[in-house]
Amino acid sequence: MERIDPKSLDLTEKVIVVKRVSKTRKGGRDASFSALTAVGDGKGHVGVGLGKAKEVVEAIRKANEDAKKNLITVPMVETSIPHLIIGTSGAGRVLMKPASLGTGVIAGGAVRAILELAGVRDVLTKSLGSSNAMNMAQATLEGLKSLRTAEQVAKLRGVSVEQLLG
Repeated sequence: MERIDPKSLDLTEKVIVVKRVSKTRKGGRDASFSALTAVGDGKGHVGVGLGKAKEVVEAIRKANEDAKKNLITVPMVETSIPHLIIGTSGAGRVLMKPASLGTGVIAGGAVRAILELAGVRDVLTKSLGSSNAMNMAQATLEGLKSLRTAEQVAKLRGVSVEQLLG
């Protein structure tokens, strides 16, 4: 996959979740923060990142930098996705289904944030496994990565789009 240059895009950042985490050491508990964020341009580019630090602001900054490094391009058909897909990460599974114009983004939590930042306006989703924000975000990204348009599939198979669609 080609790396997408984040400087060439007008990216919007959205914090999905910030958690207070701690590690027990011999001197007691050592507290820090974990932040999960998504960045996107609303035109088919989106990325998710995780950042950890002693302060919330620093954790969010690190997460945004990580998200910019992990940008992907989302294939779209008008305002929806090209076909039904199930993205999986750990125990998290997300079913994403194309929807007709005007349906809106029917999703919750991390999935909604990522799809909105990607620029998908009409989609139906369902969480099928773990509701953990990290797993949901990664599963959504995996699903979006594996989407293909009819033109891409026809090119891979060496046939015309008309032959492919029958």
